[in-house]
Amino acid sequence: MRHHASSGPLPADPKTPRHPLPPGAPVGTWPVIRHLLPYLLRHKLRVVVALSALLGAKLATVGVPLLLKDIVDHFGTISAALVVPVALIAGYALLRFSSTAMTEVREWVFARVTQTAVRDVSLQTFERLHRLSMRFHLSRQTGALTRDMERGTRGVSTLVNFTLYSILPTIVEVLLVTIWLAVSYEPIFALITFGALVGYVVYTFSVTEWRTQLRRKMNELDSRANARAIDALLNYETVKVFGNERIEADRYDRALHRWQEAAIKNQTSLSLLNAGQSAIISVAVGLMIWQAAVGVAEGRMTLGDLVLVNAFLIQLTLPLNFLGVLYRETKQAVVDIERLFGLLHESDEIKDPPGAPALRVAGAEVRFEGVDFAYDARRPILKAVSFRVPAGQTVAVVGASGSGKSTLTRLLFRFYDPSAGRILIDGQDIKSVQQESVRAALGIVPQDTVLFNDTLAYNLEYGRPGASAEEVMAAAEAARLRPLIQALPDGLQTIVGERGLKLSGGEKQRVAIARALLKNPAILIFDEATSSLDSETERAIQAEIREVARGRTSIIIAHRLSTIVDADQIVVLEGGAVVEQGHHAELLALGGRYAELWALQQDERSTPVV
Repeated sequence: MRHHASSGPLPADPKTPRHPLPPGAPVGTWPVIRHLLPYLLRHKLRVVVALSALLGAKLATVGVPLLLKDIVDHFGTISAALVVPVALIAGYALLRFSSTAMTEVREWVFARVTQTAVRDVSLQTFERLHRLSMRFHLSRQTGALTRDMERGTRGVSTLVNFTLYSILPTIVEVLLVTIWLAVSYEPIFALITFGALVGYVVYTFSVTEWRTQLRRKMNELDSRANARAIDALLNYETVKVFGNERIEADRYDRALHRWQEAAIKNQTSLSLLNAGQSAIISVAVGLMIWQAAVGVAEGRMTLGDLVLVNAFLIQLTLPLNFLGVLYRETKQAVVDIERLFGLLHESDEIKDPPGAPALRVAGAEVRFEGVDFAYDARRPILKAVSFRVPAGQTVAVVGASGSGKSTLTRLLFRFYDPSAGRILIDGQDIKSVQQESVRAALGIVPQDTVLFNDTLAYNLEYGRPGASAEEVMAAAEAARLRPLIQALPDGLQTIVGERGLKLSGGEKQRVAIARALLKNPAILIFDEATSSLDSETERAIQAEIREVARGRTSIIIAHRLSTIVDADQIVVLEGGAVVEQGHHAELLALGGRYAELWALQQDERSTPVV
C-alpha cells in the first residue's frame, strides 16, 4: 500500500519552541511511557489478556505462510493432492480467521484500558488546574490550555493504540519470522530479511524527517495565503473604496504561488519515499527468490519453501507501509502528552502546611496586619496595609482605580499569599489553616458576575450544591429575583446563556447575591458590585446589599462613595497604603483624601451631560 499526500494540516512539529515545561515533567518517549504505564496497569488482567491475544494473532499470522508452504509441497504427489490439501486448506482458513479474531479480541479487551487511561489523565489534569494558583490562570491562554488538554488526551489514545496495535505487533512478527528463517533455513535468508527491514526503517525515518520540514513550510505558506484572503475580505469596504481589488488579488496570488511550489515539493518527496521503499522491498524479494530458487534447483528446498520466504517478506512489509505516518504521529503524540503531563507537574504556589487544621469561625472578625503584596516584585501593590473588620460590622474600602482594593479580596480568598504581614480570621492566620475552609467561610458578590451556560436554577444552587428547592427560592426571594423567575417562560429552568448574557446586569447581580446568601457564609464581600449598573438599578441593588449585610461581617469594595456612607467604618487606600480610616462624617470633617474623592464625585454627578 502506498502513502498518499494528505490535504489536512500537519501536526505541530515536535521541535517547534513552545512554553517551557515545568521541572519534573517527562520529556522524551521513554519518560512519557513510564509516566503513562501506571494508568494502564490499573487493569493488569486486561493488559495480560490483550498481550496474549496479540501474541496469538501474530502466531496465527506467521502460521498462515507455513501452511501455505505445506499445501504447495503436497501438490507434488497425486495422492496427497486428492486428500491432504483439504485438511490443510481448512487449517489455512482457520488460521487466517484466528489471526483476525485474536486481533479483535485484543482491541475489545484493551479498549477499556485505553479509554480509562484517557479519562483518568483528563480528570486528574482538570482537578490539578483547579488547584493551581490565580497567578497561573491569569498568565495562561485559555485557548492554548484547552488545546493542550485536548491534544494530550488524544495523544494518550494515539500513543497507546499505535504502540499496541502497530509497533508491538510488527516487532513480534519480525522477531518470529526472523527466528523461523534463521532456524529453518540458511542464515542468508534471515540476514536478507533483517537487512531489508533495517534499511526500510532507516530510509523511511530519514525521508519522513525531511518531508516534515517540507510539510511545515507548506502549511505555513497555506496559513499565510489564508490569512491574506481573510484580511482582504474583512476589509472589503476599504478595498472597494480605494479600488484596490487587483492589488489584493495579486498579493493573494503571490501567496498561492509560493504555497503551490511548496506543495509540489511535498508531493515529489512523497513519491521519492514510496519509490525508495518499493526499491528496498523489491531488492530484498529478488534476493530471497534468487536464494530460494537456487535452493530448489539444488534440491535443498522445495517449491513451498520458495513461496514461504516470499510470503514472509511481503507480509512483513504491509504494516511497514505506514511507518512514516506512524513515526510522525507517535512523535507528535509524545510531545502532546508531554504538555499534558507538564500541567500535572505545575507547582502549587498556594499550599496548605502539612496537617493544617480547618478554620474555626466564631464571630468572623477579619484583620489585616502590615500586609505587603506585589503581582510583580518590581511593582508593589499593597504596602503595610492594616485595618480591622469587627465581627458583625460592615467596613468599606475605597480609593482610586489601581489603589489595590480588589487585591485585598484576592488575598483574603488566598488566591495569593502576602509577601509580608498577616491576614487573620478570628485570630487565625489564614496561611496556617486549610484554604478550602477559608473559602467556605467567605461569600462574594463580584463586580462582573459570570454565570454558567446552564439553567438559572443551576447557577443559584452553585452557592450550595444540594440545597433544597425551598432554600433556593428563599435565597432568590431575599435577592428580589421572584419577578424575574415569574417573567421567564421556563422559570428556574431557563438557560441563561454564555456567561449569563441572556440576563441584564442587574439581574446577574441579583443572582450573585442570591448565590452568596444560599452559601450562607460567615463573611460577605461586595467587590464593586454595583459599579457597572445604571443609577436606578444601583439604588435597588444597594438596598438589597444593606439588607443582607445587616448583622453579618461584611467588606464592601467601592468606587462610588455614595454607596457606602452608612458603613460602620471606611478605609481609604491610596497607592496601596491606608491613608485614612473612620466614619463618613469623620472623614469629611478631616478634609483629607476621602473628602477630596467625595467632592470630586459630587461635582461629576452635578455636571450635566452634553
